[in-house]
Amino acid sequence: MININWYEAKQYVAWLSQVTGQPYRLLTEAEWEYAARAGTMTAYSWGDEIGTGNANCYNCGSQWDNREASPVGSFKANAFGLFDMHGNVWQWVEDCYEDSLNGVPADGTARTSGNCSRRVVRGGSWNNGPRLIRSAARNGNGTDFRGVARGFRIGRTLIAGAGATTVSPGEH
Repeated sequence: MININWYEAKQYVAWLSQVTGQPYRLLTEAEWEYAARAGTMTAYSWGDEIGTGNANCYNCGSQWDNREASPVGSFKANAFGLFDMHGNVWQWVEDCYEDSLNGVPADGTARTSGNCSRRVVRGGSWNNGPRLIRSAARNGNGTDFRGVARGFRIGRTLIAGAGATTVSPGEH
């Protein structure tokens, strides 16, 4: 799903939670980066070089580069089995946006203070160069902003024994 603002992404996860009885939500910025890195410390989950045909971005070597979003799953999954973490469309996350990462919660929860009229987007898109689709790249948009390069990824908190883990079932 593209051309959706942050509020609409939140409405979708609330609806999905109600329909399924499961606790769906937007990922936090920290969860998103953990999922994108898939156990690596490189620029992209596949390494430090963009290569050819690994993602949909400007000059990434795919048939959709700088034209449009590609169908979900058009590229190889990362080591966690997640598709399209790099490129394709920016993905809304829960966090309020600040230019600096100073003050980000150390426990992986969302930043819920500061300028919450802007929210974080991660992943880059089909019309961004390789630098903006790196695992660490981030941006912020107004909560009402819609665009053909904006989407979202949902997570669901699973209660397993004494701890909780988050899974990211897919890009929407």
